[in-house]
Amino acid sequence: MSDSAALVIVGTGLAGYNLAREFRKLDKTRELVLISADDGRFYSKPMLSTGFAKGKSAEQLVMQEAGSMAAELNARIMTDTRIERIDPVSKTLHWQGGQQAYGELVLACGAHARALPGAEALADCLLSINNLQDYARFRALLGERQRVLIIGAGLIGCEFANDLAAAGIQVQVVAPDAQVMPGLLPAAVATAVQSGLESLGVRFYLGRAVTELQATNAGLEALLDDGQRLQADIGLSAIGLIANTRLAMAAGLTCGRGIQVDRHLRSSNPQIYALGDCAEVAGLNLMYVMPLMAAARALAQTLAGNPTALNYGPMPVMVKTPACPLVVSPPVTSSEGEWQVSGSGADISAQFHDPQGVLHGYALSGSCVAEKLQLNRQLPPWLA
Repeated sequence: MSDSAALVIVGTGLAGYNLAREFRKLDKTRELVLISADDGRFYSKPMLSTGFAKGKSAEQLVMQEAGSMAAELNARIMTDTRIERIDPVSKTLHWQGGQQAYGELVLACGAHARALPGAEALADCLLSINNLQDYARFRALLGERQRVLIIGAGLIGCEFANDLAAAGIQVQVVAPDAQVMPGLLPAAVATAVQSGLESLGVRFYLGRAVTELQATNAGLEALLDDGQRLQADIGLSAIGLIANTRLAMAAGLTCGRGIQVDRHLRSSNPQIYALGDCAEVAGLNLMYVMPLMAAARALAQTLAGNPTALNYGPMPVMVKTPACPLVVSPPVTSSEGEWQVSGSGADISAQFHDPQGVLHGYALSGSCVAEKLQLNRQLPPWLA
């Protein structure tokens, strides 16, 4: 079979590799090519925020090498290949020194960490962890040092705060928001999570903006808007992710918060698909594992000749904050309604109901996470 009929997947993260695995269950023979900007090793990205407490090096988080994945998938995997442009007319990918034709193309490009203004000038004093290489670099630079300043108190910031503090690191978290995980948790649940992290020694500076960051002989100093100065050996920026849409936009594909695709994961170009963190599916850009896995299964069917529309059932997010167990199903199907909260201390059950009393989401902490299965049965699908 010629290159011009190949199925080409750009990206070898959870989205790209899981799509390839699902596709190979249905089609054993079609030419399959995966192109990776890095070394193509397979690992689970969610494990990056549990590695410190477990004492795991980057190497220990790797599940399979690229060569092993290529053999498993009967695929050609091109590593360390950074695509420069897509030519949708000739159906060809181009990079320095090479090109690859495709019959159908899937963009599984993921997302990149949102950068703080001026972060580049701080070099190794302020990093983000968004992939295995970032994790390895952060661990190497942290070394035996004991103080980390995390900027951002969202889901990722809290997960890393828990992981680092559980590994014995002194953690400070600063964010302009009044609570942790704003927009995801109601205040009572946020308070429970914050208290759990504080029990590990994490110190929070919420409602505070960083007005200046500078490298010092000791590491990093942050000046807050109330005049406080925080000292750390190294900083970790966790202020969110941005879908990787550069290639898609340059190729003329319609993009919003991500590469806009329909429920068959097809972009505005009928031969180009997208899934995972880089995709905006029917208006939803959901950077969680369960939507990604559902998308991989549906798209594999479509690519194998059985067009399958993507459905999202209830998809709770298990947040990795063992200091305060937490599961959240955000109310993505309704913005009108209110949270109804019960419980106390670490054990909070918050349920989001619309004006008609229909449950659209929940946030459960502590022992209340046991309510998850019961509540899932009451939730409407996220996408049906």
